[in-house]
Amino acid sequence: MRTDHLLGLTAHGFHKIFFTDWGDPANERVVICVHGLTRNCRDFDFLAQALESEFRVVCPDVAGRGRSNWLYNKDDYSYPQYMADMNALIARVSAAPAAAGWIGKLADSLIRQHGERSLYWVGTSMGGMLGMLLASRPNTPIRKLIVNDVGPLIPKASLERIGTYVGKDPRFKSLAELETYIRTVSAPFGPLTDAQWHHLTVTGARQHIDGSWGMCYDPDLAAPFRKGPVQDVNLWTYWDTITCPTLILRGADSDLLLRATADEMQTRGPRARLVEFSGIGHAPMLMADDQIAVVKEFLLAPE
Repeated sequence: MRTDHLLGLTAHGFHKIFFTDWGDPANERVVICVHGLTRNCRDFDFLAQALESEFRVVCPDVAGRGRSNWLYNKDDYSYPQYMADMNALIARVSAAPAAAGWIGKLADSLIRQHGERSLYWVGTSMGGMLGMLLASRPNTPIRKLIVNDVGPLIPKASLERIGTYVGKDPRFKSLAELETYIRTVSAPFGPLTDAQWHHLTVTGARQHIDGSWGMCYDPDLAAPFRKGPVQDVNLWTYWDTITCPTLILRGADSDLLLRATADEMQTRGPRARLVEFSGIGHAPMLMADDQIAVVKEFLLAPE
């Protein structure tokens, strides 16, 4: 695993976007994995390790999360800004690698000869919404799309539930207390192992100056939730213009991607394939072997 960063730009200044980078940088097949609203790039460590022998896997921390900078103006926490940042990431990973000796020159030559890299997108919740928006645009570079427990219709009730904890800044005396909290609020993730819960805790934790522990995201990323009454989110017009092969993953108990919405997603737009995981709500964490196997099979299938 390598760690790198790029610069994003808002109307109010620059900000660093950090990302993990797995596999061969010269691999023509690149998978970008984008996390959910309050999560971070390290959620994909298990998946990336399973994919890195076949793909280059790049996992960013969206602005305000993980190691990436918090935005100066909190109103900039918006999907247009996230899309601009992800476009900068796409530009970075789509470029030919810097030539380093004859191996680097050969890789550079092959990429230029065969054209652009094959770019695949795996997005959980917010990351899936970004994938849908980017894949729906004309001349999109996304060749395959996996949307994990999110769809073009997000019910008001699920957004209200998310609003009950997003923007809070709980503090805990120890990392163990923080893990207990994460296991509670993230119970819909399903039956993770102790090691996986600990991984989610350690990689999502931030220790404050006073020694207390909290979450590594900007509480003010909840600014959009404070702008008015919460309404259903309807993105069907975007979904209907997606043409690339698409896979829907759904927790069978999800309250964010309703089964009726998932069924309709199979008949509209890209007419995606649906795979459900029992005993899981919002959202499958793509850590379990069966979940990873479904993702890998779809990505390796001929285009």
